[in-house]
Amino acid sequence: MVKWNNQTLGTDFVLLGLFYHIQAPVLLFTFIFLVFLIALVGNSVMIILIWLDARLHTPMYFLLSQLSFIDLVYISTFVPKIATDFLSGRNTISFIDCGIQMFLFATLMGAECFLLAVMAYDRYVAICHPLHYSILMRPTIYGSMMIATWLGALLNALIHVIYTLNLPYCASRKIHHFFCEIPALLELVCADVTLYENGLFVSGVVVLIAPIAVIMVSYGKILSTVLGLGSNLGRKKALATCSSHMIVVSLFYGTAIMKYFLPKAYHTAEQDEILSIFYTILTPMVNPLIYCLRNKEVAGALKKILGK
Repeated sequence: MVKWNNQTLGTDFVLLGLFYHIQAPVLLFTFIFLVFLIALVGNSVMIILIWLDARLHTPMYFLLSQLSFIDLVYISTFVPKIATDFLSGRNTISFIDCGIQMFLFATLMGAECFLLAVMAYDRYVAICHPLHYSILMRPTIYGSMMIATWLGALLNALIHVIYTLNLPYCASRKIHHFFCEIPALLELVCADVTLYENGLFVSGVVVLIAPIAVIMVSYGKILSTVLGLGSNLGRKKALATCSSHMIVVSLFYGTAIMKYFLPKAYHTAEQDEILSIFYTILTPMVNPLIYCLRNKEVAGALKKILGK
């Protein structure tokens, strides 16, 4: 049962934020705001292109539109709050808003982890079983995959956020982070959370490592198939199709693994903030640029829309 009381609900947390140790906060704020604008435009354009161009109404681009949607909500969850705090000089966040921010972050991160695995499977089927692609990736199949992706992410986030918000917090409410993330809040808890941290680690293995295993197996089979192709043109086309996805996977999972699976002794709160910038702010900006620049069909659809 939820045990929130009036005193807890009425207490604000203090987000020390990105500008706490920075010598030139205005420069960093300007950079983050420009990144936000690029991500906002880039992901919106990707969603609109995929929706308008009939040639992009395929499973691969449907999944790509889901990735753009996640990135769009991702960056919109954090940057407006960062901008408001910086411009107003206030860096507090209410208990309820902190819970909402935690829930959105955990849901979106889980959904992106599972989605990247589904995208890898889609490429595996397209390259290794092209004759069966229309059957193995028919709308009911990839639609069910997306429903499972969102439900799994929502359930995981709901369990952790409810548990975290019901923990007893100390008098100090200063969060050494620019948003409410579960590991940062656990530092403020006045109780032994070792058992819960172990559970959090197991959850991280399921949400991060299991999708990585699916991705590695899928791309291992893809590489084996591609190397066996007799045509250099076919080999180049297959590798070009997969390279964009592998860049996105490396950026997202690389920073997330460093953040969540390295022992605490190997990283500080300041380093955690820097790593968080990569998968919450920079990756949502980079993803649409990678797919647009490296994908001829997306670039062609963009030129067609701009030409009109």
